[in-house]
Amino acid sequence: MKRNDALAERDDIPVGVIFSATGHLSVIEKSSIDVTLYALDRINRAGGIGGRPVTPYFFDACSDVRTYALGIGELIREHGVLCTFGGYTSASRRAMLPTVIASNHLLYLPTCWEGKECVQNIIYTGPVANQHSVDLIPFMIRNFGPRACFIGSDYVWPRETNAVARVWMDRNKGEVLSEQYLPLGVTDVSDALGLIRAEAPDFIFSTLVGNSALALYREYTRLGFDRRKTPIASLTTSEAEVRAMGSDIGEGHILAAPYFQSLQNPTNAAFVHSFLASPYGETGVTHFNLENTYLAVLAFEHALNACLETKDWAHLTANDIRNASAGLALGNDVSPEGHVWIDPDNFCMAFVPKIGRCGPDGQFEILQSSIRHVQPDPYALYPERGICRRDGLHTPDGMVVPNALY
Repeated sequence: MKRNDALAERDDIPVGVIFSATGHLSVIEKSSIDVTLYALDRINRAGGIGGRPVTPYFFDACSDVRTYALGIGELIREHGVLCTFGGYTSASRRAMLPTVIASNHLLYLPTCWEGKECVQNIIYTGPVANQHSVDLIPFMIRNFGPRACFIGSDYVWPRETNAVARVWMDRNKGEVLSEQYLPLGVTDVSDALGLIRAEAPDFIFSTLVGNSALALYREYTRLGFDRRKTPIASLTTSEAEVRAMGSDIGEGHILAAPYFQSLQNPTNAAFVHSFLASPYGETGVTHFNLENTYLAVLAFEHALNACLETKDWAHLTANDIRNASAGLALGNDVSPEGHVWIDPDNFCMAFVPKIGRCGPDGQFEILQSSIRHVQPDPYALYPERGICRRDGLHTPDGMVVPNALY
């Protein structure tokens, strides 16, 4: 076995952190940086992992896909990071994938994503498509009506998410009146909302992200839409975006997510208090993307501790950490949203999906929660393509395709 002499000779554990501290996505990605540093600081204050402190190397992706691709290479080559926490959009994930796969690196992706992918170098700690819109679309039709307009940012996650949502619209006798896509970062949404207004839908399903999402809600309010009759339903517009736009603008709108700051349990109460009181808590709120990032760091800590029971630093690899993550559970005592675990085959996380409505204080009232965990299924809508296992996509004809994309 090839020795990891570079790691063995260090007295710390280098990890990468790649999110956007600047640009149109920083409204949400900045808090992922903060909570990663917060979680690593807590680990270090408790003695580190295996007696070593964890050293984060941060790269600002500047809300730019190409910069993500450059950044992940720099973190791996120049800093020798053992793993990397990062990525918010699926476009950024796909930009990093060639380098991650070629380097046999380990990426923790802490955001919602579309599925249709089976990669052996990623641990996904955010929800996949079958874990949120499956509940959200029937809820919206049942409570507001069957006619919807879709609007999203123009990249792979919104398009694939809307494909999933269309299936659930059809199965629940809904009708998609229009489907629009705006370039990432665009904030002029007046024409798009004008079209939606003319369609007079029962609800709007938004997969806009970053500043584009803020612009949608602000323009919606300016145009005088009635949020009691025609709310915006989203999978991403969380407490952080509401804080940025103002709770008066976010009030009444709907979000589907595995975590809300308002969750009532002792672990979440302690997490919210500790994080917001720390030097890293300047966002002023917690939200699901932030919490999914926190879970990623916890999962890394638990997996690395398990590896060190049988491995020394000279023989430790990213593959070892991934293998130790199969089936890894984070219990009620450590996970703010409650018990979750990493699927041992596809390395996505099992969650309890929830639906909340934003209140006047910017916090979400939980209106619906699944009665059980929903297992992640990256190929839920594409069973003909096969099943994602730990060694690759197992196709119906008996082939195993490592790092299967699309």
